[in-house]
Amino acid sequence: MIIDGGNAHFKDTRRREAALKEQGLHFVGMGVSGGEEGALNGPSIMPGGSAESYRSLGPMLENISAHVDGTPCCTHIGPDGAGHFVKMVHNGIEYADMQLIAEACDLLRNGVGFEPAQIAETFRTWNTGRLDSYLIEITAEVLAHTDAETGLPFVDVVLDQAEQKGTGRWTVQDALDLGVPVSGIAEAVFARSLSGHADLRQAARGLPGPRAAGNQSAEFADQIEQALYASKLVSYAQGWNMLDVGSREYGWDIDLGQVAVIWRGGCIIRAAFLDRIRAAYENNTSLPTLLVDDEFGLQIAAAQDSWRNVIATAVRLGIPVPGFSAALSYYDALRADRLPAALVQGLRDFFGAHTYRRTDRDGSFHTLWAQDRTEETR
Repeated sequence: MIIDGGNAHFKDTRRREAALKEQGLHFVGMGVSGGEEGALNGPSIMPGGSAESYRSLGPMLENISAHVDGTPCCTHIGPDGAGHFVKMVHNGIEYADMQLIAEACDLLRNGVGFEPAQIAETFRTWNTGRLDSYLIEITAEVLAHTDAETGLPFVDVVLDQAEQKGTGRWTVQDALDLGVPVSGIAEAVFARSLSGHADLRQAARGLPGPRAAGNQSAEFADQIEQALYASKLVSYAQGWNMLDVGSREYGWDIDLGQVAVIWRGGCIIRAAFLDRIRAAYENNTSLPTLLVDDEFGLQIAAAQDSWRNVIATAVRLGIPVPGFSAALSYYDALRADRLPAALVQGLRDFFGAHTYRRTDRDGSFHTLWAQDRTEETR
């Protein structure tokens, strides 16, 4: 039996598993999350591979994994590359989560006028409520840290160019292949990419911006919390949608509720929030999106006015919020009665005879635009 516990791409894992099976060997692609703390205190473990391999490995893996309420943060995800696929999506959600947190910090500093130490206290307060999570917790620690050499806030001496190792990019690339819209994760990946283009940013430094200036009221900080929560929910909904589509595409039969269970401890995106996701899938195993879960739906409804105001204010002040904006656009697109995609399809038919479907009858159609006549195609 061979175990790959690194961040391998799931398609490589599928290929390796198939090749080694022919030689009588088990290949287990095992996602592991938790960083240094997980290594010391138990990570979240996402093993794929055969059911036979998990019968052998399972007891050991469950024993060394993190535990929440006595439940191990480890389960058999599914065959061949399922474990590495789930870990990849975990990392994609992690990218989105960090981007949203960074945008919230930027708004608190440049919109409300808080200094890093004040923002740290705000995040500590948020961490006692529904945003309770590892990333919110360590955000407060990073913001409160003072650089020993300069005496400045630590975040002010760190170069503002975020790096990446590729798993978030994989998530977006594979989402495109699967036809799954993960716009929040994509914007997080592109935000890191943009931050690294120092020459491009320097060249654009003199571009005009809005005249509006001045700090918002302290009440705006509460609205940012609402926007952060709603946007976070959308990112998780996109991630779970990708898990669902990938599971069906590759025949993995992933238990979406169990994924939430094993991410409650050990992993980087662990959060109290995940227990609510577990409950959502427990209540409805065929839930099409987390956004239509009764409880989450009520929370989004309560947050949406603040969410919209935060984004509108950010636009007015010239503060970039690609994550918040993408999340709200996704939400509004899902709930729309009709989308402008109808016009896009009409344009495709005009210049490329790609055909279209109609709302009033079945079949594919093409308009002979020069003759202003429609014909049905089969």
